[in-house]
Amino acid sequence: MTDSRVIRMAEIEIDPRALDDYKRLLAEEIDLSLEREPGVLQLEAASLRDAPHLFRLLEVYASPEAYQAHLKTEHFLAYKAATAAMVVSLRLIEADALRIGNSSRKS
Repeated sequence: MTDSRVIRMAEIEIDPRALDDYKRLLAEEIDLSLEREPGVLQLEAASLRDAPHLFRLLEVYASPEAYQAHLKTEHFLAYKAATAAMVVSLRLIEADALRIGNSSRKS
């Protein structure tokens, strides 16, 4: 059985002067993607504790088609346009699933 999920990781450096605005825009984009797109299975974002302007994202999409559809959504395009000048560097990493799971327990 072939795993058709698309898994990507992103390493993003943000201009520290734009940090608060970037965090707000990223949170909005994640919320809208999860709410509106059934093909978006998981979006996780974290900033590095000792370097809060450095972000790591984990993205999991149901299929290549779901990923391509995500790239064309109004909310994603708005996020990209609004954050373009804030991004110092962006590295996208393609990955294959080894084990992705989550718990239904709430903390």
